[in-house]
Amino acid sequence: MGNSHHHEHSHVNVTAKNAKKLSIALALTTSFLIVEVIAGFLTQSLALLSDAAHMFTDAAALAIALVAIKVGQKPADNKRTFGYQRFEILAALFNALMLFVVAMYILFEAYQRLSNPAEIQSLGMMIVASLGLVINLISMKILVSSSQESLNIKGAYLEVLSDALGSVGVIIGALVIYFTGWMWVDTLIAVLIGFWVLPRTWILLKQSINILLEGVPDEINIEKLRHDLLALEGVQDIHQLKVWAITSKKVMLTVHLVAPHVDYKKLHHQAFEMLSHQHHITEMTLQIEAEDCLPEQREQSPHRHSHTEPYQH
Repeated sequence: MGNSHHHEHSHVNVTAKNAKKLSIALALTTSFLIVEVIAGFLTQSLALLSDAAHMFTDAAALAIALVAIKVGQKPADNKRTFGYQRFEILAALFNALMLFVVAMYILFEAYQRLSNPAEIQSLGMMIVASLGLVINLISMKILVSSSQESLNIKGAYLEVLSDALGSVGVIIGALVIYFTGWMWVDTLIAVLIGFWVLPRTWILLKQSINILLEGVPDEINIEKLRHDLLALEGVQDIHQLKVWAITSKKVMLTVHLVAPHVDYKKLHHQAFEMLSHQHHITEMTLQIEAEDCLPEQREQSPHRHSHTEPYQH
């Protein structure tokens, strides 16, 4: 259990660090959002308003991600034995849905403008978009390392990344309009931003739903895991293998190992080391059975000839 104790302290430190990063990014994003919305209306730029809409979802995503971290730290209780850690995934799912809505709105507005392009103030549009790009790059720098550890942070990072690309698009559009007078370029840039965001949003949505459905996490190769369990010394068969995630990077496993005539403690230790280091399983429950059971009995835990010990990492 010493490993479990170390893991909990490490998790708390990482969580606190993520919360601080999100707070800084949220303050930067919210401050600029107000400027960009006003500038979007003053310059009549749909691309700039599209970027402002994404900036709004950035702020909302960062705020939701921050709340998710705070709620996720609440301890487990009698009604929620896993605690509130899965709130992170609900936040990531909400962010993905919000991005879909914004992208659809921008595409619809762009369609409306195709027949009647607005008069764009390209110089103001370019200045504001450049400032927005700087804010986005700072926020991305703050969040990039943590985005690999948490779907929640990844959702917020993707929001900021999409907005950064939007700012680049707006700057390019402003330059083209300034030198050519082609007002329709503004609408084109807005459409391109919308189409760029959609596939990345779909990936985040799919990952979130997979965790909520308790599917096998993407980073787990279930066939290799099964092969490695069967390769353990003395293991003749396995069943009731279940792998799922409570939240991102917190993978759990339960399995029954059919292994007669073995040293239970030794096999538990070997299985634990293999699963934690090779497959990065954070929590597991291993049950060793002295003999296989009938298929209909596999739905229930056998009470005879079995040895069970839970391990946490």
